[in-house]
Order: sequence, then structure tokens, then C-alpha cells
Amino acid sequence: MNLHLNKSTIHKASTIQITGSKSESNRLLLLQALYPEIKITNVSNSDDSVLMSKALASQDNIIDIHHAGTAMRFLTAYFSTQDGRDIELTGSKRMKERPIAILVDALNQLGADISYKENQGFPPLLIKGKKLTKNKVTLKANVSSQYISALLLIAPKLENGIELTLDGEITSVPYIKMTLSLLEEIGVKTKFEGNLITIAPKKQSEVNAQQLTVESDWSSASYFYSIAAMSAIGTSITLSSYKQNSLQGDSALATIYKSFGVTTTFKDNSVTLQKVEEVTLDTQINFDLKNAPDIAQTISVTAFGLGLECHLTGLHTLKIKETDRLVALKTEIEKLGGQVAITDNSLTLKKATNRQQNITIATYNDHRMAMAFAPLALKVPIIIEDSKVVSKSYPTFWDDLAALGFIFSV
Repeated sequence: MNLHLNKSTIHKASTIQITGSKSESNRLLLLQALYPEIKITNVSNSDDSVLMSKALASQDNIIDIHHAGTAMRFLTAYFSTQDGRDIELTGSKRMKERPIAILVDALNQLGADISYKENQGFPPLLIKGKKLTKNKVTLKANVSSQYISALLLIAPKLENGIELTLDGEITSVPYIKMTLSLLEEIGVKTKFEGNLITIAPKKQSEVNAQQLTVESDWSSASYFYSIAAMSAIGTSITLSSYKQNSLQGDSALATIYKSFGVTTTFKDNSVTLQKVEEVTLDTQINFDLKNAPDIAQTISVTAFGLGLECHLTGLHTLKIKETDRLVALKTEIEKLGGQVAITDNSLTLKKATNRQQNITIATYNDHRMAMAFAPLALKVPIIIEDSKVVSKSYPTFWDDLAALGFIFSV
């Protein structure tokens, strides 16, 4: 379904409740499957988390996780430890194009029995669950943090825990630290020194029944930062539930969006974004996003909407997401009249002198493409193709935009 967004102006002050973080939810859902005593509140209502939850509860031999990349990686690790259970883990056409050999090789180093049903290095996977007793494994340090977190999440259930060596410069450190912090919350002993991560084993009987609350999703908050940045001075948006000492790497938004004239105030588990000044056209937007690559699309579109130059690095993982996000950004921004140059690791946007109206933005089965471009309706009318794709991470996104004052039609 294509959604036509009219040129809109949002209310001066608004409050939005955002669902729990997909990243935290999926980690805790896996830990809950390993340690059923754990209770979770404010779980994400995203497609990915719903699929993750259903897959963990399923007794079927074939598990289809569709487009859910996090679920594919976490479940590969989880099912490899389920002694005596044979699983075929599959997904969408795009999922079958997303490499997973790095994780499979690491799990097989630990003694897992995982093979490929179709193409070498890609889903679908044939997983023969077994007891894993080996505990030493090495990964390249610059791989997706989801590969690393998948190993860390199952580690306390392994007979001897895990000693994971990361070879090279580590990227996405906040997501690794998020995983380690959640493990520590349930009483697992962890150590992260230099390039070595050690996780001690933890028996089920040693985990106490406890309730863990998922913080709301900072990636979802990014679109409201973009909206605030493109709105009039004095506009404020309050989001809940957030904390200042967040585990999520995308909480860097609070610092990054100062460059766009937006301040962030924390109070009573909520965060208020306020546009306090207009940025000048000679403002340079330069950020290394190796610890928060998922907000690159939002930042790029904000810069384009404000007519600013933008140079982002640390983006090498974006090529293996729901789509090649660097190519997708270049294609869609250039349709709107922008000029973009990309490498395997960076994106450079030149100042935009004009923005084309009523352009249809392709979303490539990628929720973040739809949500990142939507705020441009504050500048020009725009059409979002396949608007329902947002359900992957944020099912109520369009309802929340309507509550802010956005006007659109099918």
C-alpha cells in the first residue's frame, strides 16, 4: 500500500509512547527461553520480536523467520544447543541472500552441527541440536554485532561457558555491551577485556525468578528527532519510556542531534526533544556511526531535508541489512534531487538546492527506509511505497505520525 504524505506541520507539543526496544526484546526472549524463570515487560510489538517469540515457542521442524535478521542469527545459535532437536531455519528471499557463514563457522568451531540446505554460506540452515562442550572461538572483530551477541547469549548454557576472541578493531561495541549487561542482570558472570570476552556457565537452578523491563526503542526515537529537527523552533516531542544511562547504541541520538538544533531532556523515564535553533547552511554533519549504524538513514534524510552537507562513516554493515541500505539511500535521495556518493563504508551528501515533490520512495522491504523518509513531508509532499513494511519494527508508526499532525492518504 502506497501512502501519500501531504506537506504537513506538526503540533507545537506532543507526547508519544514507543514500544520496547527490538534489540533488547529479542535478547531477553532468547534468555527467557534458556531460563524460563525470567519475566519480561514492555516487550517490542515489532514483527521481528513477534516472530522471535513464536519461533522459540514452536515445536515445528521448519521455522520460517521471514525478514527478521536478528531472529535468524539468534535462533541459529539457540537451536544449535537444543540437544536432540533437528531444525530447518529459513526465511524470505532476501534472507536467503544475507550471509551467515561467519556465525555458522563459529558455532561449528564450538562443536555445533549446522549445514546449508541450498547455497553455501546462506540460509536456509539445517541444524542438528546437540550439547556443546567446546568453549574457545575466534571471530573477526568488525563483523555484525548480532553474530557476536548470538554466541554470547547461549554461552551461559554451554557446559564450559565461552572464551570469545575478537580479531581486529571492534565495531558496534554498544550492542555487545547491551548483551553483556542483560546477561549480568540475570546473574551471569561476564568479562570484556581488550579483545577477549569471557562468559561463565550458569545453571538454570542458579537463576532467580525476576522481572526485567525493556527500555523503549532508540532506533524508533530517531524518526522523531528528525521530525523535531525539520520543525519550527519551540516544537517539542516527549517520548517514553527512556533512560539516560541506556544500553542502546542509538541513544547517541541525544548528542548527534544537537548538530541539527535539537536538545534532549530526560525526566521521569521520558525524554523530551525540542527544536531550539535553526542550523546554518554551512553546518557540517560528520559522524562515525560504527557503534550506531541503524540511524544512518535517519541522519542522512534529516541533513537532506535541511539542505546540509553530510558525511557518515562506519557503515560497512549496512550492505547486508534488509537491503543494501547505502545503495538504497543513494537511489532514493537522488530521486528527490540530492547528490550522494557512497563507498563500502561511507555516505557523503552534498547540499541540496531543491527537493522534488510527490516523489515515490521505494522501501525495498526495509522498514527503516519508510520511516527515515517520512519526516520529509514537513518540507514537501512525498509518497511512501509499501508503507506497511514499518510493522517489522514499529507497527503503530503511521498512527503516531497522525497524532503529531501529519496528514496523509492511501
